Amino acid sequence: MFKTLKSILGFGPKVDFKELLSKGAVIVDVRTNQEFNQGHIKKSINIPLDTIQNEFKKLNKNKPVITCCASGIRSWFAKNKLKANGFTEVYNGGGWMSLNNKIN
Repeated sequence: MFKTLKSILGFGPKVDFKELLSKGAVIVDVRTNQEFNQGHIKKSINIPLDTIQNEFKKLNKNKPVITCCASGIRSWFAKNKLKANGFTEVYNGGGWMSLNNKIN
């Protein structure tokens, strides 16, 4: 159970997010528009979790996608939705503030 919780919160196997970004990865922040407007990672795009099913067309299935939110839970759900819809390289970045610290 602890392993699953760590995975949900974005603390799974080590991922070099800087390297992914250098390969053209896009950061998708799945928080609400209001949360996103209060602060976000530069160049990230906001696609709230409750609308992501309708917004797949905004993303390139051939590029890595890094999901993030406030804590890592919504981004885990978004990662799974993307994978279920044909995205092959999707990573849960966890909480946006933590991810921001890892890439800057």
